[in-house]
Amino acid sequence: MPKADEPNDKAPQSLDARIAAFEARKAAEAPGRAEHEKSSQDGYRLLADLIGGVLVGLGFGWLLDRYAGTGPWGMVGGLLIGMGSSIYIVVRKATKLSAQASARSAKDVTDGDTGGGSTAPKQKRD
Repeated sequence: MPKADEPNDKAPQSLDARIAAFEARKAAEAPGRAEHEKSSQDGYRLLADLIGGVLVGLGFGWLLDRYAGTGPWGMVGGLLIGMGSSIYIVVRKATKLSAQASARSAKDVTDGDTGGGSTAPKQKRD
């Protein structure tokens, strides 16, 4: 039985094997997870653009009201302009993202098997 202060040669090898197995599992999960993370990042980006446009419009409207003394009309106009511009930007980006996703899926279809056969498993015949 080895003493506590004696080096154990098998421990680093065992640790290396467990680390390699863990990295192999993570690498196998990475492609599916990367696509899901990209989709959620795009969604959050669109939401931030929508909220940011409205807030910027409100901010400019407030500044106009503050320095020009136009009452609530600067904020109302800023809100409408901010909403309109942010909706325009979000629709434009969503259209671009949709086109990219369609191009990616079309490329995946042409790369894969396009034999047109059934995807059901083949049955054994006696």
